Amino acid sequence: MTKPPTRRLFFACWPDERVRAEIVERRRLIEGLSRRRVPDHNLHLTLLFLGNQPADRLPDLMDAIPEMDAMGFVLRLDRFGWFPAARVAWLGGSAPEPADSLVRTLSERCRALGLSFDRRRFHPHVTLFRKVERRPAFPPVPALDWSVDELALIESIPSRPYQVLRTWPLKL
Repeated sequence: MTKPPTRRLFFACWPDERVRAEIVERRRLIEGLSRRRVPDHNLHLTLLFLGNQPADRLPDLMDAIPEMDAMGFVLRLDRFGWFPAARVAWLGGSAPEPADSLVRTLSERCRALGLSFDRRRFHPHVTLFRKVERRPAFPPVPALDWSVDELALIESIPSRPYQVLRTWPLKL
């Protein structure tokens, strides 16, 4: 018996070209941490990682989101960090209340659909490098203010750029 098809999905904020260029500029400050640098076109802020979901649930997931009346937010990216278990170096900041609220709403909508997903606490960051073997000594980083005005549903397909499946505006 074959398994039903799945799609690896997550909700994210996708930077515009200006913000992406600013993130890349800051990444240069820690260049060389690992040979596994996240490609520029894949830089993003994950809000909620859903993982592998049944492919036939995708329309339900998309239909559950447009009803949302969510606020955008300004995210200040002002420090580098490292997640030792995941072995990733990142650029991040503190979550403003509208970001936390958006993550809670997305989680509630996905639970209401009966989806199981990663329920880790939201820690706003943009992953810059993977397979970072030891804790780096990070330099200070100039703060970057990112006006987040859009939510995206993304599909991750191995060895390919992330695919933006749909976007929704957020109110600023």
